[in-house]
Amino acid sequence: MNFIFVKPLNHVSKKAYLLLADGFLMAGKLIGKPGTTGGEICFNTGMTGYQEIYTDPSYYGQIIVNTTAHIGNYGTVDAEQESDSPKISGLVVNDFSEDFSRKTSQESLQAYLERHNVTGISDIDTRMLVRYIRSKGAMNALISSELTPDQMKEEIKKVPSMDGLELSSIVSTKTAYTLSEETAPFRVAALDFGIKKSILTNLASRGCFVKVFPAKTSIEELEAWEPNGYFLSNGPGDPAVMDYAVATVKQIIETGKPVFGICLGHQLLALANGLSTYKMHHGHRGLNHPVKNLITGLGEMTSQNHGFAVSDKGIDYSRVEVTHLHLNDDTVMGIRVKDKKAFSVQYHPEASPGPHDSRYLFDEFVAMIRQEQLQTINN
Repeated sequence: MNFIFVKPLNHVSKKAYLLLADGFLMAGKLIGKPGTTGGEICFNTGMTGYQEIYTDPSYYGQIIVNTTAHIGNYGTVDAEQESDSPKISGLVVNDFSEDFSRKTSQESLQAYLERHNVTGISDIDTRMLVRYIRSKGAMNALISSELTPDQMKEEIKKVPSMDGLELSSIVSTKTAYTLSEETAPFRVAALDFGIKKSILTNLASRGCFVKVFPAKTSIEELEAWEPNGYFLSNGPGDPAVMDYAVATVKQIIETGKPVFGICLGHQLLALANGLSTYKMHHGHRGLNHPVKNLITGLGEMTSQNHGFAVSDKGIDYSRVEVTHLHLNDDTVMGIRVKDKKAFSVQYHPEASPGPHDSRYLFDEFVAMIRQEQLQTINN
Protein backbone atom coordinates (compact mmCIF):
# COMPACT_ATOMS: atom_id res chain seq x y z
CA MET A 1 0.00 0.00 0.00
CA ASN A 2 1.33 3.43 -0.92
CA PHE A 3 0.95 6.31 1.54
CA ILE A 4 0.94 9.97 0.60
CA PHE A 5 2.09 12.36 3.31
CA VAL A 6 0.12 15.56 3.34
CA LYS A 7 1.67 18.40 5.34
CA PRO A 8 -0.89 20.02 7.68
CA LEU A 9 -2.06 23.40 6.54
CA ASN A 10 -0.41 26.28 8.36
CA HIS A 11 -3.11 27.96 10.46
CA VAL A 12 -1.34 31.30 10.02
CA SER A 13 -2.51 32.56 6.65
CA LYS A 14 -3.44 36.16 7.40
CA LYS A 15 -1.88 38.71 5.08
CA ALA A 16 0.81 41.05 6.38
CA TYR A 17 2.93 43.85 4.97
CA LEU A 18 6.53 44.94 5.40
CA LEU A 19 7.21 48.63 4.76
CA LEU A 20 10.66 50.22 4.74
CA ALA A 21 11.18 53.88 5.57
CA ASP A 22 12.01 54.75 1.95
CA GLY A 23 8.60 53.44 0.82
CA PHE A 24 9.67 49.97 -0.32
CA LEU A 25 6.73 47.62 0.32
CA MET A 26 6.48 43.82 0.41
CA ALA A 27 3.46 41.58 1.05
CA GLY A 28 3.60 38.25 2.87
CA LYS A 29 1.93 36.18 5.57
CA LEU A 30 1.63 36.88 9.27
CA ILE A 31 3.72 34.85 11.70
CA GLY A 32 3.73 35.20 15.44
CA LYS A 33 1.21 37.51 17.07
CA PRO A 34 -1.14 39.64 14.95
CA GLY A 35 -0.42 43.35 15.19
CA THR A 36 1.93 46.13 14.13
CA THR A 37 5.59 46.53 15.09
CA GLY A 38 8.44 48.81 14.07
CA GLY A 39 12.20 49.08 14.39
CA GLU A 40 15.42 49.28 12.46
CA ILE A 41 15.64 46.49 9.88
CA CYS A 42 18.82 44.42 9.71
CA PHE A 43 19.82 40.94 8.58
CA ASN A 44 21.69 38.02 10.12
CA THR A 45 23.46 35.50 7.87
CA GLY A 46 23.78 32.71 10.44
CA MET A 47 22.58 29.29 9.25
CA THR A 48 21.57 28.20 12.78
CA GLY A 49 20.80 29.74 16.15
CA TYR A 50 17.66 31.72 15.40
CA GLN A 51 16.42 31.51 19.00
CA GLU A 52 19.77 32.78 20.30
CA ILE A 53 19.50 35.69 17.87
CA TYR A 54 15.96 36.64 18.89
CA THR A 55 16.82 36.64 22.61
CA ASP A 56 20.08 38.59 22.32
CA PRO A 57 19.45 41.96 24.05
CA SER A 58 21.72 43.64 21.48
CA TYR A 59 18.86 43.28 18.98
CA TYR A 60 16.45 45.35 21.08
CA GLY A 61 14.57 47.77 18.83
CA GLN A 62 15.39 45.93 15.61
CA ILE A 63 13.49 43.88 13.04
CA ILE A 64 15.54 40.85 12.07
CA VAL A 65 15.73 39.35 8.60
CA ASN A 66 16.96 35.74 8.65
CA THR A 67 18.83 35.01 5.43
CA THR A 68 18.52 31.23 5.96
CA ALA A 69 15.63 30.04 3.82
CA HIS A 70 13.98 27.75 6.40
CA ILE A 71 13.19 29.09 9.88
CA GLY A 72 11.36 27.22 12.65
CA ASN A 73 12.21 23.72 11.48
CA TYR A 74 13.92 22.73 14.75
CA GLY A 75 11.53 24.42 17.16
CA THR A 76 12.57 26.13 20.40
CA VAL A 77 14.23 25.18 23.67
CA ASP A 78 14.25 27.59 26.63
CA ALA A 79 17.80 26.55 27.56
CA GLU A 80 19.07 28.09 24.31
CA GLN A 81 17.92 31.60 25.14
CA GLU A 82 20.45 34.40 25.63
CA SER A 83 18.03 36.29 27.91
CA ASP A 84 14.67 35.67 29.52
CA SER A 85 12.64 36.46 26.37
CA PRO A 86 12.91 37.64 22.74
CA LYS A 87 14.23 41.20 22.46
CA ILE A 88 13.67 41.75 18.74
CA SER A 89 10.96 44.13 17.57
CA GLY A 90 9.93 41.94 14.66
CA LEU A 91 10.91 39.09 12.36
CA VAL A 92 11.15 38.61 8.58
CA VAL A 93 11.68 35.14 7.06
CA ASN A 94 11.29 33.33 3.78
CA ASP A 95 9.90 29.86 4.50
CA PHE A 96 8.41 29.57 8.00
CA SER A 97 7.80 26.16 9.54
CA GLU A 98 5.38 25.43 12.35
CA ASP A 99 6.44 21.78 12.23
CA PHE A 100 9.73 20.85 13.90
CA SER A 101 11.78 17.67 13.84
CA ARG A 102 14.02 17.99 16.92
CA LYS A 103 12.79 15.68 19.66
CA THR A 104 14.13 17.88 22.48
CA SER A 105 12.22 20.97 21.32
CA GLN A 106 9.56 22.22 23.70
CA GLU A 107 7.29 24.06 21.27
CA SER A 108 7.02 25.36 17.74
CA LEU A 109 8.53 28.71 16.83
CA GLN A 110 5.01 29.96 16.01
CA ALA A 111 3.77 29.14 19.52
CA TYR A 112 6.94 30.66 20.99
CA LEU A 113 6.51 33.93 19.07
CA GLU A 114 2.84 34.16 20.01
CA ARG A 115 3.61 33.50 23.67
CA HIS A 116 6.16 36.31 23.68
CA ASN A 117 4.05 38.78 21.64
CA VAL A 118 6.43 38.94 18.65
CA THR A 119 4.95 39.95 15.28
CA GLY A 120 6.60 38.79 12.08
CA ILE A 121 6.11 38.17 8.38
CA SER A 122 6.94 35.18 6.17
CA ASP A 123 6.84 34.31 2.46
CA ILE A 124 9.21 37.20 1.80
CA ASP A 125 11.99 37.01 -0.79
CA THR A 126 14.68 37.56 1.84
CA ARG A 127 17.52 37.22 -0.67
CA MET A 128 16.16 40.17 -2.62
CA LEU A 129 15.39 42.09 0.58
CA VAL A 130 18.90 41.64 1.95
CA ARG A 131 20.42 42.80 -1.33
CA TYR A 132 18.19 45.87 -1.09
CA ILE A 133 19.31 46.64 2.49
CA ARG A 134 22.96 46.12 1.53
CA SER A 135 22.50 48.67 -1.24
CA LYS A 136 20.31 51.23 0.51
CA GLY A 137 21.59 50.77 4.07
CA ALA A 138 19.91 50.06 7.38
CA MET A 139 16.66 51.97 7.90
CA ASN A 140 13.47 51.81 9.93
CA ALA A 141 10.75 49.38 8.94
CA LEU A 142 7.22 48.39 9.93
CA ILE A 143 5.44 45.03 9.91
CA SER A 144 1.65 44.98 10.16
CA SER A 145 -1.21 42.54 9.80
CA GLU A 146 -3.83 45.14 10.68
CA LEU A 147 -2.94 48.37 8.86
CA THR A 148 -3.20 49.26 5.19
CA PRO A 149 -0.03 50.30 3.35
CA ASP A 150 -1.18 53.94 3.44
CA GLN A 151 -1.77 53.75 7.20
CA MET A 152 1.68 52.17 7.63
CA LYS A 153 3.30 55.12 5.88
CA GLU A 154 2.06 57.36 8.67
CA GLU A 155 2.81 54.90 11.48
CA ILE A 156 6.43 54.34 10.44
CA LYS A 157 7.17 58.03 11.06
CA LYS A 158 6.76 57.32 14.80
CA VAL A 159 9.59 54.77 14.89
CA PRO A 160 12.71 56.38 16.46
CA SER A 161 16.04 56.33 14.64
CA MET A 162 18.70 54.03 16.06
CA ASP A 163 21.25 56.79 15.49
CA GLY A 164 21.47 58.67 18.81
CA LEU A 165 19.27 56.19 20.67
CA GLU A 166 20.25 54.99 24.17
CA LEU A 167 18.77 51.54 24.85
CA SER A 168 21.12 49.76 27.26
CA SER A 169 19.47 51.15 30.39
CA ILE A 170 16.17 49.66 29.16
CA VAL A 171 17.42 46.07 28.71
CA SER A 172 19.87 46.09 31.62
CA THR A 173 19.09 44.24 34.83
CA LYS A 174 17.35 46.43 37.40
CA THR A 175 19.01 44.76 40.38
CA ALA A 176 22.44 43.18 40.75
CA TYR A 177 22.71 39.38 40.84
CA THR A 178 25.47 36.79 41.08
CA LEU A 179 26.42 33.76 39.03
CA SER A 180 28.45 30.67 40.03
CA GLU A 181 29.92 29.90 43.46
CA GLU A 182 31.21 32.60 45.77
CA THR A 183 34.19 30.34 46.53
CA ALA A 184 35.38 30.65 42.90
CA PRO A 185 38.94 32.04 42.73
CA PHE A 186 38.19 35.16 40.66
CA ARG A 187 35.65 37.91 41.35
CA VAL A 188 34.42 39.65 38.17
CA ALA A 189 32.08 42.66 38.17
CA ALA A 190 30.08 42.67 34.93
CA LEU A 191 28.37 45.86 33.80
CA ASP A 192 25.16 44.80 32.09
CA PHE A 193 24.45 46.87 28.98
CA GLY A 194 22.47 43.95 27.50
CA ILE A 195 24.56 40.94 28.49
CA LYS A 196 24.14 37.48 26.93
CA LYS A 197 23.84 34.39 29.13
CA SER A 198 26.52 32.55 27.15
CA ILE A 199 29.06 35.23 28.10
CA LEU A 200 28.32 34.67 31.76
CA THR A 201 28.59 30.91 31.25
CA ASN A 202 32.04 31.31 29.71
CA LEU A 203 33.24 33.43 32.62
CA ALA A 204 31.78 31.08 35.24
CA SER A 205 33.31 28.01 33.59
CA ARG A 206 36.75 29.59 34.00
CA GLY A 207 36.52 30.02 37.74
CA CYS A 208 34.89 33.43 37.91
CA PHE A 209 32.38 34.41 40.59
CA VAL A 210 30.45 36.97 38.57
CA LYS A 211 28.25 39.74 39.89
CA VAL A 212 26.16 41.43 37.22
CA PHE A 213 25.43 45.11 37.89
CA PRO A 214 22.88 47.47 36.28
CA ALA A 215 24.23 49.67 33.49
CA LYS A 216 24.19 52.87 35.57
CA THR A 217 25.95 51.49 38.66
CA SER A 218 28.47 53.92 40.16
CA ILE A 219 32.17 53.15 40.49
CA GLU A 220 31.81 53.40 44.28
CA GLU A 221 29.27 50.56 44.35
CA LEU A 222 31.33 48.49 41.93
CA GLU A 223 34.52 48.88 43.92
CA ALA A 224 32.73 48.19 47.21
CA TRP A 225 32.22 44.61 46.00
CA GLU A 226 36.04 44.32 45.66
CA PRO A 227 36.23 42.66 42.24
CA ASN A 228 39.46 41.30 40.78
CA GLY A 229 38.43 42.38 37.29
CA TYR A 230 35.71 44.08 35.24
CA PHE A 231 33.69 42.94 32.25
CA LEU A 232 31.91 45.38 29.89
CA SER A 233 29.04 43.68 28.09
CA ASN A 234 27.40 43.82 24.71
CA GLY A 235 24.14 45.72 24.27
CA PRO A 236 21.89 47.74 21.94
CA GLY A 237 21.80 51.34 20.81
CA ASP A 238 24.25 54.11 19.99
CA PRO A 239 27.37 54.10 22.20
CA ALA A 240 28.14 57.75 21.41
CA VAL A 241 25.25 58.96 23.58
CA MET A 242 26.13 56.80 26.60
CA ASP A 243 28.03 59.47 28.53
CA TYR A 244 27.19 57.83 31.87
CA ALA A 245 28.82 54.56 30.77
CA VAL A 246 31.90 56.21 29.27
CA ALA A 247 32.51 58.11 32.51
CA THR A 248 32.26 54.89 34.55
CA VAL A 249 34.55 52.99 32.18
CA LYS A 250 37.19 55.73 32.56
CA GLN A 251 37.01 55.29 36.33
CA ILE A 252 37.21 51.50 36.00
CA ILE A 253 40.36 51.77 33.89
CA GLU A 254 41.97 53.99 36.52
CA THR A 255 41.55 51.27 39.16
CA GLY A 256 44.31 49.38 37.34
CA LYS A 257 42.32 46.15 37.43
CA PRO A 258 41.91 43.92 34.34
CA VAL A 259 39.11 44.98 32.01
CA PHE A 260 37.55 42.99 29.14
CA GLY A 261 34.88 44.36 26.80
CA ILE A 262 32.77 42.72 24.09
CA CYS A 263 30.80 44.48 21.31
CA LEU A 264 29.20 47.57 22.95
CA GLY A 265 31.71 47.11 25.76
CA HIS A 266 34.46 47.39 23.14
CA GLN A 267 32.98 50.62 21.80
CA LEU A 268 32.69 52.09 25.31
CA LEU A 269 36.30 51.21 26.10
CA ALA A 270 37.31 52.95 22.88
CA LEU A 271 35.26 56.07 23.69
CA ALA A 272 36.76 56.17 27.18
CA ASN A 273 40.21 56.37 25.55
CA GLY A 274 39.52 59.19 23.13
CA LEU A 275 38.41 57.18 20.09
CA SER A 276 35.12 57.77 18.27
CA THR A 277 32.35 55.55 16.94
CA TYR A 278 30.09 55.76 13.89
CA LYS A 279 26.92 54.16 12.53
CA MET A 280 27.68 51.58 9.87
CA HIS A 281 25.92 51.40 6.51
CA HIS A 282 24.24 48.08 7.29
CA GLY A 283 26.31 46.49 10.07
CA HIS A 284 27.87 43.08 10.63
CA ARG A 285 25.59 40.26 11.78
CA GLY A 286 26.32 36.59 11.25
CA LEU A 287 28.50 33.62 12.18
CA ASN A 288 31.16 33.67 9.48
CA HIS A 289 32.98 37.00 9.69
CA PRO A 290 36.76 36.70 9.13
CA VAL A 291 38.98 38.58 11.59
CA LYS A 292 42.77 38.84 11.74
CA ASN A 293 44.54 38.87 15.09
CA LEU A 294 47.32 41.40 14.48
CA ILE A 295 49.27 40.15 17.52
CA THR A 296 49.50 36.50 16.43
CA GLY A 297 48.94 36.94 12.70
CA LEU A 298 46.26 34.25 12.83
CA GLY A 299 42.79 34.42 11.33
CA GLU A 300 39.55 33.71 13.20
CA MET A 301 36.01 33.00 12.05
CA THR A 302 33.78 35.05 14.30
CA SER A 303 30.19 35.71 15.31
CA GLN A 304 29.22 39.37 15.00
CA ASN A 305 26.23 41.57 15.74
CA HIS A 306 26.73 45.33 15.58
CA GLY A 307 25.47 48.33 13.66
CA PHE A 308 28.03 50.76 15.13
CA ALA A 309 31.81 50.50 14.98
CA VAL A 310 34.97 52.09 16.37
CA SER A 311 36.53 54.58 13.97
CA ASP A 312 40.16 54.21 12.94
CA LYS A 313 40.39 57.99 12.51
CA GLY A 314 42.48 59.92 15.03
CA ILE A 315 43.70 56.95 17.07
CA ASP A 316 46.42 57.89 19.55
CA TYR A 317 48.71 54.92 18.96
CA SER A 318 50.85 55.89 21.93
CA ARG A 319 47.85 55.09 24.10
CA VAL A 320 45.82 52.48 22.20
CA GLU A 321 46.88 49.52 20.07
CA VAL A 322 44.60 48.00 17.43
CA THR A 323 44.77 44.23 17.93
CA HIS A 324 42.16 42.84 15.49
CA LEU A 325 40.83 43.84 12.05
CA HIS A 326 37.87 42.66 9.98
CA LEU A 327 39.25 41.10 6.81
CA ASN A 328 36.30 42.13 4.66
CA ASP A 329 36.35 45.88 5.30
CA ASP A 330 39.27 46.59 7.70
CA THR A 331 36.99 47.82 10.49
CA VAL A 332 38.52 47.87 13.96
CA MET A 333 37.70 44.58 15.67
CA GLY A 334 39.86 44.79 18.78
CA ILE A 335 41.94 47.20 20.86
CA ARG A 336 44.29 47.14 23.82
CA VAL A 337 44.97 50.07 26.14
CA LYS A 338 48.71 50.44 26.54
CA ASP A 339 50.11 50.57 30.10
CA LYS A 340 46.75 49.27 31.36
CA LYS A 341 45.27 45.80 31.73
CA ALA A 342 42.34 46.60 29.44
CA PHE A 343 41.34 45.10 26.10
CA SER A 344 38.20 44.52 24.03
CA VAL A 345 36.84 43.02 20.82
CA GLN A 346 33.95 44.03 18.60
CA TYR A 347 32.87 40.47 17.85
CA HIS A 348 31.46 37.73 20.11
CA PRO A 349 34.01 35.15 21.34
CA GLU A 350 31.31 33.34 23.33
CA ALA A 351 29.67 32.62 19.93
CA SER A 352 26.70 30.48 20.82
CA PRO A 353 26.10 28.29 18.82
CA GLY A 354 29.46 29.04 17.17
CA PRO A 355 32.14 29.38 15.85
CA HIS A 356 34.46 29.00 18.85
CA ASP A 357 37.75 30.25 17.36
CA SER A 358 37.96 33.21 19.74
CA ARG A 359 37.14 31.76 23.16
CA TYR A 360 40.84 32.10 24.04
CA LEU A 361 40.02 35.72 24.88
CA PHE A 362 38.21 34.60 28.03
CA ASP A 363 41.32 32.62 28.97
CA GLU A 364 43.49 35.71 28.45
CA PHE A 365 41.20 37.77 30.66
CA VAL A 366 41.32 35.20 33.46
CA ALA A 367 45.09 34.85 33.09
CA MET A 368 45.37 38.62 33.45
CA ILE A 369 43.36 38.49 36.69
CA ARG A 370 45.46 35.61 38.00
CA GLN A 371 48.66 37.51 37.27
CA GLU A 372 47.29 40.59 39.04
CA GLN A 373 46.48 38.49 42.10
CA LEU A 374 49.99 37.01 42.19
CA GLN A 375 51.56 40.46 41.94
CA THR A 376 49.37 41.66 44.83
CA ILE A 377 50.44 38.68 46.98
CA ASN A 378 54.14 39.19 46.16
CA ASN A 379 53.92 42.86 47.03
